[in-house]
Amino acid sequence: MAIDPSVIGKELPPAELLVERGRLRLFCRAIGETDPVYLDVATARRAGHPDLPVPPTFFTAVGHERPDPFDWLAELGVGLAEVLHGEQEFTYHAMAYAGDRLVMRSRISDAYSKKGGALDFIVRDSTVVRLDGRAIADLRDTIVVRNPEPAR
Repeated sequence: MAIDPSVIGKELPPAELLVERGRLRLFCRAIGETDPVYLDVATARRAGHPDLPVPPTFFTAVGHERPDPFDWLAELGVGLAEVLHGEQEFTYHAMAYAGDRLVMRSRISDAYSKKGGALDFIVRDSTVVRLDGRAIADLRDTIVVRNPEPAR
């Protein structure tokens, strides 16, 4: 099923996350980050940080805080079994630390098809801010949807 381009501009429900030290350490373990500045508070403070800094790609986790972070794909008629991660970009504005409460707001910024409708692409732009509104990062991710039976 081809993605209807009228979804461009659709805003997704916001997500909120309290950044916890344990969660940051678990994330670091999952991605293979071993730099002690991300794992040890004393090391982070000696390096000039007020607490453990948030690793750059952690911001993706903010969007997964909603009860069903993929409900918007279901609303578009997209099954997770057909989804591939296309690409992801990050633009950083400020560091975030353990103890920060972050909010992510996302919207679909583009939707198009390739290969005669065999592949659909959904581009999502997201902003991550602290609760006081200070910008932390902008994210852009592209989701590829495989259509086993493209429209003819």
